[in-house]
Amino acid sequence: MMIHRHRDRLAELPRDPRADAYPMPPVPYGWYAVLRGRELRPGQVVSLHYFGRALIAFRGADGRAAVRDAHCPHYGAHLGAGGKIVDGTVECPFHGWRFDADGACTLAPFAARTPKVSLGGFPVREHSGLIFVHVGPDASAWEVPEIPEATSRAFARPIDDVCRARIHIQEMRENIVDESHFHFIHGQSEPPVQDLRPDGPFAEVRGRFHRRVLAWDINNTFDVFMYGPGVMVVRVEGPVLSLTAVALTTPVDERTSEMRMLYYIRKPARLPFLAPLFKLVFRAEALREVRDEVRIWDHKVHLARPVLLPHEKGIRALRRWYAQFYPDGAGALEDSAADNRDRESSAIN
Repeated sequence: MMIHRHRDRLAELPRDPRADAYPMPPVPYGWYAVLRGRELRPGQVVSLHYFGRALIAFRGADGRAAVRDAHCPHYGAHLGAGGKIVDGTVECPFHGWRFDADGACTLAPFAARTPKVSLGGFPVREHSGLIFVHVGPDASAWEVPEIPEATSRAFARPIDDVCRARIHIQEMRENIVDESHFHFIHGQSEPPVQDLRPDGPFAEVRGRFHRRVLAWDINNTFDVFMYGPGVMVVRVEGPVLSLTAVALTTPVDERTSEMRMLYYIRKPARLPFLAPLFKLVFRAEALREVRDEVRIWDHKVHLARPVLLPHEKGIRALRRWYAQFYPDGAGALEDSAADNRDRESSAIN
């Protein structure tokens, strides 16, 4: 009971203005998942709000997913508030103007000729059960590879968990390379040894995870695959439990980020009926830990020069890699000299 009261008081704390101050832009360039494919049915208009913009999603006449700006350029009506799909186009509820999946106006009732206006939007890709959009100048530079676990019968249907926090998505990603927090949040006996390997817009982190869950001693390897700023796939392999976690981090606005976690648990080869039990145990443990992290994220501040211990190398390495997704490299440490100053100012060297 005391714990719940403490958490309630924490939620009511005045917000430090520094918690909303970040030196990097709120939306790094890259691919982001905004919907699961199953959430966008033909004939449906779905309202979204990401990247500080009101958006809609719908399927065109050929079934292709589209994500466009939500407001009609004619008179500003929100197409997701009463709009409907007619012959694969979205029809404005106010004056009946229609727009296709590419955003082009195809009909304006009572007009002598169709106006050459369009809805802004994003390049879209759909695979692995997800609808991705690209933010930035070059959508063709790289793609998010398919995630085979999303369609494999060897894995149970995913646990789907969505949460939002007042934090920049870069700091959500830094969480995976924050070695020390694995002990205090996730119950690991000691910080894992990790190795971040950058490869252009991709990066891989390898490590080992050791903890006890109920009566099971979990000693697993994990491989983390990062695909730009918004998509991360974590594959955990072990004798008791193997799973793939898909972490989707997406900016909502300048102050808020969303993290959607899809956990695909591998069905035990000899005892597939145990998969629901594994999901139940995993849900109880993992989702509670995620909520603990969200409470911390909601009140932490960004430190451009954190005081890092000698073993805490991941955050610095990830920031260098992540800087490529900003137009001017914002958010990275300035240069190797800054690294040296960090080490000299560390409390423990």
